[in-house]
Amino acid sequence: MKKLIGSVIELLENGSDAVLVSVIGSTGSTPRGAGAKMLVRPDGSSLGTIGGGRVEYEAQKHAAAIYADRKSGTVGYNLAPNDVADLGMICGGKVTVYFQYMAAGDENTLALLRYLLSSLDGTDSVWLVRKLRDNDVIDMGLYTKDGLLFSSSIDEAAILPMIGSHTAITEDYHVEPVVSEGTVYVFGGGHVSQQLVPVLSKVGFRVVVFEDRPEFSTPELFPTAAEIIRGDFKDIKGSGVEITPRDYVVVMTRGHQNDYDILEQTLRTGVPYVGCIGSRRKVAATTEKLLAAGVPKEMLKHMYSPIGIEIQAETPEEIAVSVTAQMILHRAERSKN
Repeated sequence: MKKLIGSVIELLENGSDAVLVSVIGSTGSTPRGAGAKMLVRPDGSSLGTIGGGRVEYEAQKHAAAIYADRKSGTVGYNLAPNDVADLGMICGGKVTVYFQYMAAGDENTLALLRYLLSSLDGTDSVWLVRKLRDNDVIDMGLYTKDGLLFSSSIDEAAILPMIGSHTAITEDYHVEPVVSEGTVYVFGGGHVSQQLVPVLSKVGFRVVVFEDRPEFSTPELFPTAAEIIRGDFKDIKGSGVEITPRDYVVVMTRGHQNDYDILEQTLRTGVPYVGCIGSRRKVAATTEKLLAAGVPKEMLKHMYSPIGIEIQAETPEEIAVSVTAQMILHRAERSKN
């Protein structure tokens, strides 16, 4: 997302128009769901994806018409294999794609996009709000914890019921969540963490690494981490970490005692996902010890240990895939509540 938004800004600043292609709705089986985005440049090249295949090919072709008309619009694609109006795909669903035309040098749009780009490194939710007239964008704004920004014509009362974890659409507005709140705190900077952090970053998680060893808490080891904290595993709050119910915790320290210290502190916060690497024997012993320390039993339901989806992972790279898959699933299920 950062690369895509940055590229849109670069085009507009350099005197080129831009067409941002977004999936705003889907039913049945489709390659990508609502929120998937692709930038189509004036020369026909693209960045990002709305699922690949024929639907993406047709969307790239349609973007040329958007450039010619200088007008935004919506197109529905039928992916059912036996429909006369289908695209010859086997997915069997339908996808609605919005093509947003952005004019070169539009300072209001540029200010909004620059703010959005900076927000992608933050921990607060942000929604992109498009005001429509006859399916064309006539105004845009961002809705944040501080209210509506960058717009004076959007009716804030009208969009408030649309603020949520999924794209909401009416005749007058598109409201789309573009920044999800929350941070993944990875405790431990060893070999598995070094493989896990970049994978989590690639799928949209904001990751903070916490370590007590200087040689395992460097930017060179974790170039995609939003922050690296060197602190005391026995006192993470004293080291500047405040875990909230919006966050995620992954425990991968170098020793059982350190793992226990992190679990004992984080499970008491009410954070809904605390994943800990280790064997089932270790889990049983740790659970018993946590209960003896007074950690409420209902809090232990938030502990995912052994961590990850069972794919018989053995290498650090495979474990990273397993853990990331589990966290993607947890994030998706959380967004529905």
